[in-house]
Amino acid sequence: MFISSKLGGRVLFATDDWFAVAENLLKESLPEWREGEFTECGKWMDGWETRRRRKPGHDWCIIKLGVPGVIEGVDVDTSYFTGNFAPRVSLQATVLSEQDEAIIPERRSVFGTEASNDSLIQMETLHSEKWETIIPMTDARPGYRDTCHTYMPSTSNHRFTHVRFNIFPDGGVARLKVFGFAVPDWSLVAPSQLLDLAGVSNGGVCLEYSDAHYGHPRNLISPGRGVTMADGWETARRLDRPPVLVGQAGGVLAVAGFEWTVLRLGHPGKISRIEIDTHHFKGNFPDSCRIDGCFLQSQQKESEGIGTNDSLWQVILPPQKMRAHSLHHYESEALSLATPVSHVRIVMAPDGGISRVRIFGHIVN
Repeated sequence: MFISSKLGGRVLFATDDWFAVAENLLKESLPEWREGEFTECGKWMDGWETRRRRKPGHDWCIIKLGVPGVIEGVDVDTSYFTGNFAPRVSLQATVLSEQDEAIIPERRSVFGTEASNDSLIQMETLHSEKWETIIPMTDARPGYRDTCHTYMPSTSNHRFTHVRFNIFPDGGVARLKVFGFAVPDWSLVAPSQLLDLAGVSNGGVCLEYSDAHYGHPRNLISPGRGVTMADGWETARRLDRPPVLVGQAGGVLAVAGFEWTVLRLGHPGKISRIEIDTHHFKGNFPDSCRIDGCFLQSQQKESEGIGTNDSLWQVILPPQKMRAHSLHHYESEALSLATPVSHVRIVMAPDGGISRVRIFGHIVN
């Protein structure tokens, strides 16, 4: 998710933060309801909620993306905003330089406040109302369980650094999720430079997976180490586990079942080092992990089911016994595939949790 605070997304400006500040839009956690809790400004709400507007215009905020890239769509979550949700929303986007961003007044994230006239005049020099509209004005829905999510695809495939989120005319939104993929400037990357080609900041994308019962595999390519078990990929326990587990050569257990996820690398490359981190997974780490690779000529050849098409894949890292709560390093001598790959498949057996996977390599054109 492009704008999450975990990736470095930040709210730079908001017209109003009366009931709840705009930074709540960027939270990774699910929205929370606190029955009977009030602040001096009104009911405590876990989202961005502006006052009932009594002057011309509408409310909006400026958000810096955690990583520059192409936006594919957004999810507007109005959870718990039932009689006070923003009835209409839109999204605009642009590319701002550091000099442009410096124009934006310093942000005060304090509920019960609104932007001053001076700061609004200062913001006019950015002409954000003229930024490219990638989500036209669309009706949002009340924050009941069956209506709180509204997904809207983007109308643009341009690369952006900042977005303007508009609500019409006022109200509340719990979370704003912006989906897409990073687009680094690869002309600035030397072929000799070693990169985590799967990292989300370098354009890595989670395409498919077999199971994500407790944690989504997109967490594998997030920056930094995992914060908790929830900040990793964790599957359910497979029901086809043998009643009595039996070991085999190398200490890896003999199990028929496994779980997998497919990652598209940000750029095709030759893999020279791999890291698998089971941080926080102590009683639920996988027994073993294998990494496969393939090279697809274009994204047009991607289709649902590539994760189960074994004919596409070649082994990069043979099955490795995992340890609890540990960072596992594998250098080039442990890898069995030297040709370039564009996608990798992470295979864990029989099930369990992994915090992060790093696929280090050099780009190839």
